[in-house]
Amino acid sequence: MYDRDVIKAFVNHLRVNGYPSIEIDRWPEDENRKRPEIDAIAGPFAIEHTSVDTLPNQRRDSDWFMQAIGGIGSELQDITFRLRIWIEYNSVAKGQNWSKIRQAIKTWIVSDASSLTDGRHVIEDIAGVPFRICVTKHSDRPPGVHVGRIGPPDDTLPSRIHRLFERKAQKLAKYHKSGKKTVLLVENDDLAQMNRQDMLKAIQEAYPNGLPESVDEVWCADTSIQEKVEFYNYTSDLARKED
Repeated sequence: MYDRDVIKAFVNHLRVNGYPSIEIDRWPEDENRKRPEIDAIAGPFAIEHTSVDTLPNQRRDSDWFMQAIGGIGSELQDITFRLRIWIEYNSVAKGQNWSKIRQAIKTWIVSDASSLTDGRHVIEDIAGVPFRICVTKHSDRPPGVHVGRIGPPDDTLPSRIHRLFERKAQKLAKYHKSGKKTVLLVENDDLAQMNRQDMLKAIQEAYPNGLPESVDEVWCADTSIQEKVEFYNYTSDLARKED
């Protein structure tokens, strides 16, 4: 979702949960282009939206994946079995010919996958594909080809959250001083590798002693299913520790 669509949905959520007359009053970033500004003012709230990649360079890598293999099932209409294809997360890399890789995998599916037995297979010798693929075949399930990636282990999320939140906290600071209730609205749109509990845990690891002083509330905007956007208030779980 676009940033402002998420913010509008959040304000709608507030409207039906204790703030019946709340509206977006202004978009400060439209008023001041000379320095970083927050996203929105709505009633007593100063709102800054952000999103965090579950993995480093996730959006870039997802774009590469989509060009090489993502959504390939929509291009194969006559498959009579179900095929799930998984590749290792970093298999698609800069410098590869993604269009040729895509065509090579499609050709293999059409010409060779039908002869596979049901179950799991590791395929390492597809001509023109510089990485192995993991395949699960089911002949007794609705047909189709589904592709995905096997996520790597990663322990950098808390540190990346900390760096991001510190920048956002600086933008919220003047509104906190002026008496606004400052909100950091963290969007998660990753259905496969992130959920609200894991996001909260990572934020708690990033801020074991509580939120930055200029941040009053942290909310999660779960947009992984855009037809059902959900909001979760993390604030009580991130309370500042008393000395």
